[in-house]
Amino acid sequence: MSLLVAGLVLFLGIHLLPTVPAWRDALHARLGDKPYRGVFSLVSLAGLVLIVIGYMRADPTVRMFDPVPAARAIAPEAVTLALILFAASHMRAHLRKWVQHPMVVGVILWSAVHLLANGELRATVLFGSFLAWAIVDYVSALARGATKPFVPVVRQDVMAIVGGTAVALVLMAVHRPLFGVPVVGFGL
Repeated sequence: MSLLVAGLVLFLGIHLLPTVPAWRDALHARLGDKPYRGVFSLVSLAGLVLIVIGYMRADPTVRMFDPVPAARAIAPEAVTLALILFAASHMRAHLRKWVQHPMVVGVILWSAVHLLANGELRATVLFGSFLAWAIVDYVSALARGATKPFVPVVRQDVMAIVGGTAVALVLMAVHRPLFGVPVVGFGL
């Protein structure tokens, strides 16, 4: 469990940096743009590797609570919506304009449904941490007014919906071999 926690501290810690603009700006000024991006990427990658290894090594039999049946039932739709929002977050889509911070809202959906649908200690730590980070980041982004103006394009919404749905279908199909839990009848 310690590797999982260490990975979450690294990955989510570096992703909290934008919520404190003075620290982010000072580090960016000190390192320069490319080194800042490099350090951010390396710390993120190291954290992600530790999260994966730590999750795999953590005991899956330790339970915190019983899974919520409603969360399991809506998980495929909630995750599909989350992936559509992820896609829209980097496009000039109406979805991005309406939701303002679609990637963070997508992480909130993804992590909340996975948190409630699992109940294992390791899943509670993982998804609860991502949920807490996403809420903090969302509140901070709204408070900072961290949105860039753009003119939305319907084609980009269509691309986000098609792309997010396609990725969701692939993930649902391979969820059992990757994560040990089948989520849909058509999966492997």
